[in-house]
Amino acid sequence: MRKGAPRLLAFTDPVRTPDPLAVAARLPAGAALVYRTFGAPEADAVAARLVRLVRARRGRLLIGADARLAARVGADGVHLPERCAWQARRLKALWPDWIVTCAAHSATAVRRAQMAGADAAVVSSVFPSRSASAGAPLGVLRLAGIIRTGGLPIYALGGVDDETAGQLKALPLAGFAGVDAF
Repeated sequence: MRKGAPRLLAFTDPVRTPDPLAVAARLPAGAALVYRTFGAPEADAVAARLVRLVRARRGRLLIGADARLAARVGADGVHLPERCAWQARRLKALWPDWIVTCAAHSATAVRRAQMAGADAAVVSSVFPSRSASAGAPLGVLRLAGIIRTGGLPIYALGGVDDETAGQLKALPLAGFAGVDAF
């Protein structure tokens, strides 16, 4: 795992986690919160509060798909959608201390994220998920294959909860990700 990589990522979602501050208040030390704004008009104010709350819990804040917002509020980095992975190296050049993660839905996408300079990939959906964007679950065996060929730290996302996390413990993951992971 790369130096400083969070051991767990928690993602916000306006439908399933309408109160990101409550999620941040439960964030374990060493974890990161990925605040996905989806264009919310109050994003700047919420992100500024999240930075303070997450850091007080010895965590990190990544902003989903909005490097400008991340820079404005002094976040610790960004999480990019798969289609934007190509931006990772440029963002790391502008903000060398940032953590840049990329969504990935296949082994090919993980390799693209690695070649683009991302610090980690968030592979989804591993298990069946209620997320509107979740596709067919990859399953543990396909995830293991992706990890073997990926070349960078991998987080598992999608349907990860207390019940399914046990199936992932033997894999060399950077951590688990998801709103139900803690």
